Amino acid sequence: MVLVHDWLTGMRGGERVLDELAGMFPDAELFTLIYVAGSASPRIEALRITASPLSRLPGAARHYRKLLPLFPAAIERLRLPACDLVLSTSHAVAKAARPPRGARHLAYCFTPMRYVWDQADAYLGRGVRRALSLPLAAWLRRFDRRTSGPERIQRVVAISHVVADRIRRAWGRDASVVYPPVAVERFAPRPEGPDDFYLLVGGFVPYKREDLALQAFAGLDRPLLVAGDGPLRRRLEAEAPANARFLGRVGDAELASLYARCRALVYPQEEDFGIVPLEAQASGRPVIALGRGGATETVIGLDDPAGRAPTGVFFATQTPGALADAVRRFEGAAARFDPAAIRAHAERFRGERFRAEMRAEIEAVLA
Repeated sequence: MVLVHDWLTGMRGGERVLDELAGMFPDAELFTLIYVAGSASPRIEALRITASPLSRLPGAARHYRKLLPLFPAAIERLRLPACDLVLSTSHAVAKAARPPRGARHLAYCFTPMRYVWDQADAYLGRGVRRALSLPLAAWLRRFDRRTSGPERIQRVVAISHVVADRIRRAWGRDASVVYPPVAVERFAPRPEGPDDFYLLVGGFVPYKREDLALQAFAGLDRPLLVAGDGPLRRRLEAEAPANARFLGRVGDAELASLYARCRALVYPQEEDFGIVPLEAQASGRPVIALGRGGATETVIGLDDPAGRAPTGVFFATQTPGALADAVRRFEGAAARFDPAAIRAHAERFRGERFRAEMRAEIEAVLA
């Protein structure tokens, strides 16, 4: 088997999925565009990793996003070895890798390229910048569609029903759904209950909307701890209200402690799936989430039509006022959130389920 992944520069949601696949297929070879040695998990690092020539460019480890126009050519020029199966994990171009003769290709899709489809405004901006970016975006959309056909990808699997709908619109293809694995065993509810702070776990790229949470908490007399790092962190930290404290990048153990001790996780973005809300729920803590995207498949809101125990509160519009109102609604209904029930809901997304469903998808594409 050959695995193909967009880039290896840190352990985010996509890399957590790749780590699970590395555990399932420890003898696989892994191909990627950019590889920063030591940035991935031990199971990923143990694979035979081949990176494209882009990885050797000066500054590629930090500024790889600026190489986006070069990604299509680089991914298509990767020479994959003879194998029976190529399994790509992609939110950018990894699914465009050319499988060797006779191999089947299963594309596990985090999303069609978000920069040029559903979140172009967030990434490309408006005005002059957007006007200058339009030809590149149009070219990338054509590339994304051209490399998604059945002659290159025999089976497409999406990480959520939201993404499956997006694949249908962008590529004109149907996709089955396998939810990503969540390492719920790394998290546990805190017997003594939460502390008094809210938690925001940021990636600090435009669509994550950390700015929205900071603006909402500027009008709330509530402490907000912000964990994580990324391109926009410095600017947002400079503009943050006094009740927000930035912790920077935190280790796994510290993050698990933050989840278990927070009153609730604040989740202002529209995600394709979203592992972070499930990690918080595995810690027994509720989620205050935008009611769009993957969160609608992983969080149970107040007054659930099916009568299930709630695991969070949704807000409908991506505005500071709507998020602030959701925080107040959460506090008014705090007694309805049972840590044991929240944890039990997260258990449904364990790695065992992912492994079983992915093996079934692999059997289907090889049949």
